[in-house]
Amino acid sequence: MTQVLSGRCLCDRISYEIAGELGPIFHCHCSKCRRWHGAAFRTRATIHTSQFKWTRGEELVAQYHSSQFVVKHFCSVCGSNLISTYDNEPTKIGIPLGGLDQAPNNEPEGHIFVGSKSPWVKITDDLPQYETWPGSHAKVRQTSHDNS
Repeated sequence: MTQVLSGRCLCDRISYEIAGELGPIFHCHCSKCRRWHGAAFRTRATIHTSQFKWTRGEELVAQYHSSQFVVKHFCSVCGSNLISTYDNEPTKIGIPLGGLDQAPNNEPEGHIFVGSKSPWVKITDDLPQYETWPGSHAKVRQTSHDNS
């Protein structure tokens, strides 16, 4: 049976659905993720665009180019962070797990960009830690479709 996950923004005006497995999950400690989420790190995964659909409020989604190829999508009403898209990888979507209503089937595989983590954060789990990417960005942006 295919996993189906739902997610939504804080004001509940925007919701979405993901069909199928998420790619590898990582906790990202880079300064952009920390600023975007207002938190010590962002827990994220990647999916293929065919797995994603807006189920309510798509017209309320605003966008911001946070870097050369990355576009952040957020609720224009409450400001909730929703997804990331990539101009240079148009078939992939970055998903912050904090917006999901259910737990995905897979678990985090590691911490990335610990070289720029907040100085007040202590990582206390046994997951692998990477100064930047875990080899390259390809592992972080892998989807379950990449293995099919």
